[in-house]
Amino acid sequence: MKIMVVGGGGREHAIIKKIKQSPLVDTIYALPGNAGMNADATCVNIGAKDLDGIVAFAKENQIDYAIVAPDDPLVLGAVDRLNEIGIPCFGPKANAAIIEGSKIFSKNLMKKYGIPTASYEVFTEMDAALAYLKTSSYPTVIKADGLALGKGVVIAMDHDEAVDAVRSMMEDHMFGDSGSRVVIEEFLTGPEVSVLAFTDGKTVVPMISSMDHKRALDHDEGLNTGGMGTIAPNPYYTEDVAAQCMKEIFLPTIEAMNAEGRTFKGCLYYGLMITPKGPKVIEYNCRFGDPETQVVLPLLESDLLEIMMACTNGTLAETEVRFSDKSACCVIMASGGYPKSYQNGYEITVAEDIAAEVYFAGAKEANGSLVTAGGRVLGVTAVADTLTEAIEKSYENVKKIHFENVHYRKDIGQRALAAGK
Repeated sequence: MKIMVVGGGGREHAIIKKIKQSPLVDTIYALPGNAGMNADATCVNIGAKDLDGIVAFAKENQIDYAIVAPDDPLVLGAVDRLNEIGIPCFGPKANAAIIEGSKIFSKNLMKKYGIPTASYEVFTEMDAALAYLKTSSYPTVIKADGLALGKGVVIAMDHDEAVDAVRSMMEDHMFGDSGSRVVIEEFLTGPEVSVLAFTDGKTVVPMISSMDHKRALDHDEGLNTGGMGTIAPNPYYTEDVAAQCMKEIFLPTIEAMNAEGRTFKGCLYYGLMITPKGPKVIEYNCRFGDPETQVVLPLLESDLLEIMMACTNGTLAETEVRFSDKSACCVIMASGGYPKSYQNGYEITVAEDIAAEVYFAGAKEANGSLVTAGGRVLGVTAVADTLTEAIEKSYENVKKIHFENVHYRKDIGQRALAAGK
């Protein structure tokens, strides 16, 4: 089969490396991919939001199956467009991808169908939002309604921070049109858990749980990022919590989307908080998370492409989805200065005796060398029998990769280890 993967980051590289193991696969194209993927896929310089280019390429190259990985093309309707020319896809159509595309939609969906989440208010006018903040308790959470590269959420510790956040979104348009409407919601407490789930719109099969590390610096300090590392499984996600989530959150969400005429097929990401009152939804994503994918997929023992096609075809209930009982740790190696300003163009060297998966996110070719070309440059993922061993192995292999001005956290997984004691 000829497979087309839309996207160009570490998540897409992890997907490509896993589907490459399938006997069904002959050729993999990555649109646009990045130079670090060249050993695993043929990269084609067509942007993930260039739907016309994607459709034309798929048609000309007689693609058998497409995987649309990032949020933007899903929300823009890439799956709908590809389906129109007869190409089956993994990923939700635009009317289902709205579960991530609009936080207001998802909050209203949860309220309507009784899915546990934080209490909230929606604002379309800045003055009304500012007036509400005078009566709010703090900390409080302020979210831009639309997509904002995973950065459209501010936890305001006091009234002044909240006012600044609302003004930056609604007046200064920090996130463009995404911040023209905002959600102000209750601040929840408890450990966070990420759960990715396969679904064909009827059956829900959760993957191994994971724990993301969003802050740029050790000890969860510094600015929020797209993710500096992750581990799996998450020790807070016990069997009892998993059963409660399936009953109160996972299945009800799929059923709610069906009731709204927005059947969701693909990977639904549940961002959860295990509060003193039980698990609640912080956010939904309409696709694989990044970097969560980089620790979850290495633990998958079944054929990923078969599972994806089952989600498309509605046969997930009859398809084997098996994960190993090992642990995984991913450490993100970033450009110094990320998530603010940083320099690109530094040569990346990887030792020949590397003993971990390396997933490239921000890399390009220059003068015959691989060089940095992004904030998050790559992820180093190790799998081992225990979480302690996986963390140690990951960091051992981080030391085998070099580029100037590298930055990475030194404490990925330490919170999970402390929780497991």
